[in-house]
Amino acid sequence: MKVLSLTEPFASLILSGNKSVETRSWSTNYRGEIYIHASRTAISKDVQNRNELMSLVETISLKYGYIICKCRLVDCIYMTKEYVEDIKKNNYKEYICGEYSEGRYAWILEDVEVLDDPIKANGQLGIWDYYDIEDIKNIMNGISYGSIDRESKLICDNITDNYRLMRPQEVIKYKVGLCFDQVELLRNFFRKLDVDFCTYFIRYYGKDITPSHTFLVFYENDKVYWFENAFLKYKGIHEYNSLESLLKDVVDKFMNSINESNLDNLVIYQYTKPRYGMDVDEFFSHAESGKLIVLD
Repeated sequence: MKVLSLTEPFASLILSGNKSVETRSWSTNYRGEIYIHASRTAISKDVQNRNELMSLVETISLKYGYIICKCRLVDCIYMTKEYVEDIKKNNYKEYICGEYSEGRYAWILEDVEVLDDPIKANGQLGIWDYYDIEDIKNIMNGISYGSIDRESKLICDNITDNYRLMRPQEVIKYKVGLCFDQVELLRNFFRKLDVDFCTYFIRYYGKDITPSHTFLVFYENDKVYWFENAFLKYKGIHEYNSLESLLKDVVDKFMNSINESNLDNLVIYQYTKPRYGMDVDEFFSHAESGKLIVLD
């Protein structure tokens, strides 16, 4: 679902029916249903001092950090001098709810529907896509294990010297990704949700091979979840009571998959967002510069 983030009180002015035009410095070709998201940004002093505007939300409870309503974006009009003067003269309430000046754009909104259960979410600039966890799971189900190398060739299984970390848009476009790539797609999705999450890297230093894996963990309703899509035998979302029990289970499954038992040769790191385009050695170096996890 498409989403547009607005600072308060402008998001709530749309929800309450006082505002049906969103004014922007840029145009859009998008038309259709769109969520309105109230950003976490505090009301500026300049807006607080606009008494006529603030009087329209005196009885409204503002919802910072939530998607609060749905509507339809039906048009995007370039503001001429005449358009601005007409709004000011014939629809003054709308005029005080926006920033009207020649050269800007009026986004026309219709059919506002209040959400009975506002959705907690992190916003971003522009029109963005919101996916809940079930949506994310369905999207990931369409991603196969593989990658696109630096020459735009499909790698179906193993990492080659030509490997480079894919961008989330590329994973979606080509519908393939190694665990490293798939986790970055998940990171891109989860950063828009108001959900705590982190990413982990496992590597086993064997005599002849050094297999590795990455995965994402998220927290919800006092539970912790392992979101897996690339480790095909365990594909899905797995629930645990604690992070330690989750990590121990992942380690056990990983070790069984490589037929190894010596945990002294295993390392786990919690790592941050890497740079897209990294080769495999750069990625390993980045992941292993993260926080070392020691399990009891």
